[in-house]
Amino acid sequence: MLDDLTPLTRGGRTAGRPERAVLPPALRGWLGVMAGLAGLVVLVLGVLHAGESEPGRVDARIWAAVDRAGPTWRDVALATDFLGEPLGAAVLVTAAVAGCLLIRWPRAALLAVGGPALAVGATTLLKPLVGRTIHGDDNLSYPSGHTAFLTAFVLVVALLVTGRLGLGRAAGLSLVLAAALAAGAAMGWAQVLLGAHYPTDVLGGWCTALAVVPAAAWPADAWSRRRP
Repeated sequence: MLDDLTPLTRGGRTAGRPERAVLPPALRGWLGVMAGLAGLVVLVLGVLHAGESEPGRVDARIWAAVDRAGPTWRDVALATDFLGEPLGAAVLVTAAVAGCLLIRWPRAALLAVGGPALAVGATTLLKPLVGRTIHGDDNLSYPSGHTAFLTAFVLVVALLVTGRLGLGRAAGLSLVLAAALAAGAAMGWAQVLLGAHYPTDVLGGWCTALAVVPAAAWPADAWSRRRP
């Protein structure tokens, strides 16, 4: 535990208050397994749907069920979709960074930026490799960047809350998984309802975030431990 706490420095002096790790030690093993499994799902789905331009059988059934929603739900979907747009994402990340800096937790601020950015970056790199399209050849769809962003952002927040409150393994893991599932389900539903993605696209985006965020948290902790 002591290796994961870094003293804050001010003017070359140690402030004496340890800085918590952004990846709670009690969750590292479980999150590592989760990241590995999620990465495998992203790879398998990418191979199965490479080069497609039509929904699969499961996609079509889910799409048909979700498409029955009325105009009110479509407005909710548009509001949710805004959180994954550049302006909405910037507002969320800026608020998170400001909160981390306010409580003097710089490595948390680093993860609040890096985690979602790496998740979106991963989807951006994967899309041309997989080559799956929707509504025309120019609209690459797999995996969903919107779903990856919101899942990654909420996952980061859940990790920071877990570390800040000192939650144990069971409570912390439950919070992290529930938060990631809720965020992914909300944004995924919005993307499918709006016709922006196939259901398997949003599953791929969700798993991309689960794979990337733990991997981004380890360097953030390591970087902080090595600061002079």
